[in-house]
Amino acid sequence: MSGRARMSRREFLNAAAGAAAFAGTGLAGPQTRAQAQAKPPAKRPNFIFILTDDQGWGDARFQGHPYVKTPALDRLSREGLFIKQFYVCSGVCSPSRCAFMTSHFPARHHIHGHFASPQQNKARHMPDFLDPKTPTVTSILKQAGYATGHFGKWHLGHGAGAPPPTAYGIDDERTAVSSGQQIREDAPRLMQEAPKGQPHFMAVATTLMVNETIRFIKANKDKPFYVNLWTLLPHAPLRPTPEQLAVYDGLDPKADHDVWKPWTSRYMAAAKDLPQQMKVFLAALTDLDTQIGRLLDALDELGLTDNTVIVFSSDNGPEDYHIGNAANAGVGSPGILRGRKRSLYEGGVRTLGLVRWPGHVPAGKVDATSVVSSVDLLPTVCKLAGVDVPAGVNCDGEDVSDIFQGRPRERTKPVHWEWLFRIFNEEPYHSPQLAVRDGKWKLLLNPDRSRVELYDIPVDPSETKNLASEHPDVVDRLAKKAINWQKSLPPSPMRDRPEPVRPPARPKGPKNSNPQKQR
Repeated sequence: MSGRARMSRREFLNAAAGAAAFAGTGLAGPQTRAQAQAKPPAKRPNFIFILTDDQGWGDARFQGHPYVKTPALDRLSREGLFIKQFYVCSGVCSPSRCAFMTSHFPARHHIHGHFASPQQNKARHMPDFLDPKTPTVTSILKQAGYATGHFGKWHLGHGAGAPPPTAYGIDDERTAVSSGQQIREDAPRLMQEAPKGQPHFMAVATTLMVNETIRFIKANKDKPFYVNLWTLLPHAPLRPTPEQLAVYDGLDPKADHDVWKPWTSRYMAAAKDLPQQMKVFLAALTDLDTQIGRLLDALDELGLTDNTVIVFSSDNGPEDYHIGNAANAGVGSPGILRGRKRSLYEGGVRTLGLVRWPGHVPAGKVDATSVVSSVDLLPTVCKLAGVDVPAGVNCDGEDVSDIFQGRPRERTKPVHWEWLFRIFNEEPYHSPQLAVRDGKWKLLLNPDRSRVELYDIPVDPSETKNLASEHPDVVDRLAKKAINWQKSLPPSPMRDRPEPVRPPARPKGPKNSNPQKQR
């Protein structure tokens, strides 16, 4: 029993029913013109949302990674659209997932970091789970007649009192880090012939998740479906099998690679044993890709490829090897981007964004201009499905179905971030507390302006040149947006603390990269 009051069965059922009822109402407010004109397609599309865990923006061959083998992701990029400026709403797991599910910036739900024990959640002034009364993409689509599934990681609340994923409009689930049916229970079937402890659960986890996803799709192939496939890999700890490791026999990685400059090259050079760390990481990532390939093949065999929208991303940037169990997972690549997991610099919050829908999404196209956020998933999926978003949802995101279908444009809403905790990595990756992306500009600042940094992201995606002193008008305009946005959030005592203590600054990184103090 946690230190908080446990939700009774009656309370839980009432909450779940309330969520479904609210999510299903199209009458919560007036429709926009676009919603009023939207008509369901002749045959409603299926949706598969694949979300990996701690995969960096550079962790794919099509993105120029010099060593990894990712034929399935390469296939998705050839057959679909790659959105180069695709952002998640946090540098860590749970808040990022909240944004995808709800179209809300996660701080609106007091979700500032990952869900942990009740004691840890309480210390950070967080709830123990996402409120099941919150409308989600799954609850809205379920009310519209979609079959809904979730297989893999959940991490929106688990343990005593936490509702299972089925409370959020999900019909069928086998999950991890949840209070639902545990996918780990199926692991012994794949491990029974192996020596004790090998292969580790993480080595077979993606196989299990894809098995369950294919089972769900076969069971629902004659009606529209929406399914989340949220993997555990390449999150630490990584323990690939000998067979998975053998793919990278003879690997001899070099830290100083062009696609890793200017930031990641220096980071890789400081790894304790880069050849071994990289071999383990790539073996795990390639097995993840292999299982995604099985899913793509299953869609082909079932004749569902042309009517299925696939969206692929990761929950945040790559882990850092300064974390105790992440020596191997910590050599993931953000490519040329600055920062890693937990950071609000690009490497922490920009992730892979792939969309495939044959005949609707242009094949092999790279959109280098549009800015898309994870809060856009819910309204976009609803538009493509011909389903009205209940007005009371108050999306922080926007419908980007036109961008998905190959029509680049500027977004109409800024993207906001907030990070209230310590960042466990090198000093140049320690970002300020707030960030906002609006147009070409990205501003990072502390609320008291003890640090202010402004970057022209299309010109300087590596965030090497702080332009704050050169554009004070832009700084003032975006600072007001960021501060006003933070003031609109539910209060949290965590915001009143001084900036977390960080290691002494070291003279690293390109010139002009040091934070600049403003007023």
